[in-house]
Amino acid sequence: MKKLLLWSSVLVCVCFFFGVVQAQKKPKKLPRVCGDPDAACKGRSLFHSYELPVEWPKNSVIAESEPFYAIILKSAKFDYSSGADCDKVYSEGELQSIQWLFPTNKVFAQKCIEPGTNYYEGVDGDFVFIAVYAGKTLAEANNFLKKVQETGQFPGVKVRKTRVGVNGT
Repeated sequence: MKKLLLWSSVLVCVCFFFGVVQAQKKPKKLPRVCGDPDAACKGRSLFHSYELPVEWPKNSVIAESEPFYAIILKSAKFDYSSGADCDKVYSEGELQSIQWLFPTNKVFAQKCIEPGTNYYEGVDGDFVFIAVYAGKTLAEANNFLKKVQETGQFPGVKVRKTRVGVNGT
């Protein structure tokens, strides 16, 4: 009886110890989104000018970024079977003129989803869009939404929570 009580006590202590250790583990840090076009960002040069840069870990093939908020300024359904050129969906000039309106928030686009390029969680892959980074928190995003609405150029815009993903396989 004493052995059973001793072993039960040891088992409870071991389970408690592992529970405490698991509770103290830090959550995995997700890759940082570079929402300011002028701020330092590791690997920025690896991205197309229309992509939102992310500080991906070395050798990452399939990954997702930290969550953030964006405002989709324009969107349209894209028919992949039509033979249309993905690179001509939105011109570089159009993206630059929108970027000029929001100098501290990166303007980015989803053209066509191809291996190795960014995709955005919660956005239908059959759509192309132009968006602007709105912040890490909902409060930041709602505040920035007012600035976007004040331009009067993008009616009906809303804040959207998303993540950048990449699938290089």
